[in-house]
Amino acid sequence: MSLHPAVAAVRRGVRRCLADLEPGSTVVVACSGGADSLALLAATVFEARTGSLRVVGATVDHGLQPGSAAHADRVVAQMAALGADETLTARVQVEGGGLGPEAAARRARYAVLEQVAEHTGAVAVLLGHTRDDQAETVLLGLTRGSGGRSLAGMRRSFDHYRRPLLDVARADTVTACQVEGIDYWDDPHNHDPGFTRVRVRETVLPLLERELGPGVAEALARTAEQVRDDVDLLDDLAEADWERLRTDEGSLPADRLALLPAPVRRRVLRLAALAAGSPASELFHDHVLALDALVTDWHGQKWIDLPGHLRCRRSAGLLVFTREVLAQE
Repeated sequence: MSLHPAVAAVRRGVRRCLADLEPGSTVVVACSGGADSLALLAATVFEARTGSLRVVGATVDHGLQPGSAAHADRVVAQMAALGADETLTARVQVEGGGLGPEAAARRARYAVLEQVAEHTGAVAVLLGHTRDDQAETVLLGLTRGSGGRSLAGMRRSFDHYRRPLLDVARADTVTACQVEGIDYWDDPHNHDPGFTRVRVRETVLPLLERELGPGVAEALARTAEQVRDDVDLLDDLAEADWERLRTDEGSLPADRLALLPAPVRRRVLRLAALAAGSPASELFHDHVLALDALVTDWHGQKWIDLPGHLRCRRSAGLLVFTREVLAQE
């Protein structure tokens, strides 16, 4: 009996992702109990046999819905039944801290996954984002005018995190679970129109498919793939220039900044602001453009206020970042 194409697609993505790992390595699979993550876990367990890898399934209870603890227990049982060598669960307190509920939950989840990776000695943490998730991310970035990095979408890997399913459609993960007899959970939050991503998923993308023809999600994901190499190169160049130009105090020489190409220079300025303590979630393109004006359109501006109670001044030819108690001035 031949392997179902959906199962084959998921396993192929995982196989490519794990190909460089040494035998005996430990891999963590983040599992919510949804079709994407359960299909990912099942495929990882299957492919791990060939590479002699140890698979740890980890689920996070965000405590945001009634019965979440019982659901986490069910996911643990499922992960064990699918063949994970070890299963872990953790309950977290989701605190906003100025973030929306999705971002706050994501931050709490990654904090747990970091602890799990450290505890188990894992060399990789696998995330179940699919091609559809990628398309949604790119479309959201386009509508927000977020620049090249948003167009590049989610990275296939960063630090020890990897996304094996970015070439796999969400429908294939659902079908893979059905074919393999895996009972997956359909999170009610995935259908709550109060979340922007849900409206994109259930209204905007279907409308685009209906009006423009099929294949919009694939085209958006393909765009991300094409843009990512360019964006990564610019980010690498900016990182190198930031390390080369900054002083020990984190200041930057305006004259040397002015010699850099604009896309690199603005990235360097963003890196400087982040290093000084400006929150990434609040540092927008307008802030970076204002910083850039201190370099390219200097006419005695007093300072630039930045998120995180920061100010940037041009003083003695340097861009200097300082923390200020703005409310008292």
